[in-house]
Amino acid sequence: MGTSNSYNILIYSHDTYGLGHIRRTMAIAGHLRESTVNVLILTGSPIAGRFSFPENVDFVRIPGMIKKTNDEYQSLSIRIDPEHALNIRRSIILTTAKTFRPNLFLVDKEPLGLKKEVLPTLEWIQRYCPHTKTVLGLRDIMDDRETVRADWVNKDVYRLLDQLYSEIWIYGRKSIYDAVKEYGIPDSVKEKIVFTGYLPRRVAGEKAKVKTRKKFCVGKNEQMIVVTTGGGGDGYDVMDCFLTMQEEGIFRQGKSILISGPFMPLSMRRKLAKRGRKLQIKLLPFYPRMEEMIGAADLVISMGGYNTMCEILSQKTPSLIIPRETPRKEQLIRAQAFQHQQLIDYLPWNELTPQKLGGKINGMLANLQPYQQAMDQFELRGIDCIKQRLQVFREVG
Repeated sequence: MGTSNSYNILIYSHDTYGLGHIRRTMAIAGHLRESTVNVLILTGSPIAGRFSFPENVDFVRIPGMIKKTNDEYQSLSIRIDPEHALNIRRSIILTTAKTFRPNLFLVDKEPLGLKKEVLPTLEWIQRYCPHTKTVLGLRDIMDDRETVRADWVNKDVYRLLDQLYSEIWIYGRKSIYDAVKEYGIPDSVKEKIVFTGYLPRRVAGEKAKVKTRKKFCVGKNEQMIVVTTGGGGDGYDVMDCFLTMQEEGIFRQGKSILISGPFMPLSMRRKLAKRGRKLQIKLLPFYPRMEEMIGAADLVISMGGYNTMCEILSQKTPSLIIPRETPRKEQLIRAQAFQHQQLIDYLPWNELTPQKLGGKINGMLANLQPYQQAMDQFELRGIDCIKQRLQVFREVG
């Protein structure tokens, strides 16, 4: 374990696709850091180095993996057999835990890690470090109930949640989506569940927002629309439709900025950027201060991943969500739940056309007030709750 005056937190970030997991992990780590807390992040994200790590926070890079099918993965960069890559990852995770001796081991999203790679570490901690708290952190919605229940039965997750975890933190509100009921959490595990609330992001200051608007907008009263698709691996269709809508003159007002995400294939980015230049629309592959970009916008269009939704709610910017429905229905379920709270509006994927997209945008820009009022009343208390749980852990030793 850490020295008598330090508290060591090891976070495993499940990173196989997109930006979501590393962004959520960084948000938590950034808020938990203090003089007596050390945070070490295990991540396979190929862009972890692009983030600025605050004092007392560092990361260990494990070989990246990318999903080919629902249950098949391949090495992201190095040309080795997937099983060999997984063995390396498994070994690094366990060795890091043995050396770092965490007081708290926080596992993001996957109860057993990618292909059960975290299971040996959880079992080692239970046997040799019984005072270490083990916590599973889950986003508000994983997938539809049938898919999650079947997956957890198949992987024996319910039994292992009971045996290997001290607590399970759900980064959402039970009143918005009751994961305990939806996923059939057994009574033996229910008492370990803590609904933390949603995780806030850093709020952009007024000066930063004004500076961002000046950077991208020409007119002082010009409306600014930001289209972002997270990591961008599956975001091409949204941006293609948005540009087609502009090209056909269905919607042409204000200033638009597209942030494709670093994982959109280069050929697609170039194609979008070429079309965008003709419309005076700028495309950026990555923007490190998304809170400023979202905070400066009058309207955000996104696919509604967990982290983007937390950023949108933190900045209180009205948003149109176009949720993907494959390979998971998580974004669709979240969009429906948040629309029910009148926090956002959404356009189903199978209704995504330039005409319907333009109609939604025009309708929202004409009346943004209801969304802003709903978001003004919505509090993101996730970090406060996590800090409270951490205090309890430290007091009980």
